[in-house]
Amino acid sequence: MGGRRRVARPGRTVLRVIVSSLLALGLLTGVGVVLAYQSWNGNLEHPLVIGKNRPKNKTKAINILVMGTDTRDCAGCRLDSEAGGGLSDTTILFHLSADRTFAYGISIPRDTAVMRPACYRADGSEIPAATTYQKWNEAYQVGGPGCTRQQLEQLTGVPVDRFVVVDFGQFKDMVNALDGVEICVPQDIDDTIGNIHLEAGTREVDGAEALAYARVRHGISGGIDPYRTRRQQALIGAMIDKALTAGMLARPDKLAGFISAATTKLQTDFTSVAAMAKVAASLQGIDSNDIKFITTPWTLDTDKVSGGVEWLPSVERLWQLVIDDKPLTKEFLDQSLSAGEPPSGTSGPASGSGSETPSGKPSSTPSSTPSSTPSGSASASPGGTATPGSPGGLSDDDRAAAGLCS
Repeated sequence: MGGRRRVARPGRTVLRVIVSSLLALGLLTGVGVVLAYQSWNGNLEHPLVIGKNRPKNKTKAINILVMGTDTRDCAGCRLDSEAGGGLSDTTILFHLSADRTFAYGISIPRDTAVMRPACYRADGSEIPAATTYQKWNEAYQVGGPGCTRQQLEQLTGVPVDRFVVVDFGQFKDMVNALDGVEICVPQDIDDTIGNIHLEAGTREVDGAEALAYARVRHGISGGIDPYRTRRQQALIGAMIDKALTAGMLARPDKLAGFISAATTKLQTDFTSVAAMAKVAASLQGIDSNDIKFITTPWTLDTDKVSGGVEWLPSVERLWQLVIDDKPLTKEFLDQSLSAGEPPSGTSGPASGSGSETPSGKPSSTPSSTPSSTPSGSASASPGGTATPGSPGGLSDDDRAAAGLCS
């Protein structure tokens, strides 16, 4: 089993973060509270997004679509020497259960082959559907967050209640507002193409290094993008875990700084910071160990797009769990990461079976050879419904294939 789990600590909840933030504001004068709140609301951007024939949410669960753009119009954001083309670099659908006892994030690899449906510009005019298979991230370039939302809803049947869009600069600022986050790199990364170099080991990294870790595509995991998605999940999990620590709660200035960093130029259809806080406060029973991250089941065996991946049939079972507001079943828990698990796993940097060769290609062990058994694939048997917070997670071999310590 990959990565030991921390014992759940009931006090470390999202509600405590929100309440502490409000208490921190309460330490200011009444005028200061109003100015801070207005400043945060003023940070938000509300692009006009139009959708048609949208599925209805038949439960009280909330689905939030998080998109990360590859825009590099910020200091230090061109670390990989790429120009950025207005594509969605990261797509994660967060499902918050109706009873708020569990939550999970589903990552969709940016290179997933899809038939993009028609979507709409802000003026209501139609962007015609693609006539050939396209990569998932091209929808954002064609029509922004509205086109990505329309694509997800039409292809999966999952209703999206809210969306947020984060760029590289915001990501860096959030990590810095947390005073860094802990990552574990199993082996030295020497990406000469993207000019990203990271030393092996477990340590706290600042925003610039965290962005490099999230962006690196070469010199690790054979350059396979869904494996990079795994590393992004581990990094986001570490950020969530750090944000919920007692040390963060004891620093009102840090809380205020984090909220400011998280909201600056944030594109969203949340009406206000208070609306976001209300959703977060409803998660009072969820510990970081109850927050799971998975990737849509995938395979490299596709000819639909060059250098892309294709969904496996089991993805339909995953979407149905979201639609029915059900916890992840064993087949998906066995491919999950938890926000509460330490980046270093149980034995530090990975070695031996499943680790990468010096050339940067995964070893030939079955669990780390994506062409035969993708790390993102789910088992053939559903296995039954698991309870929130139950065991599961990537094996040591699968963690090594993804470039994670075990």
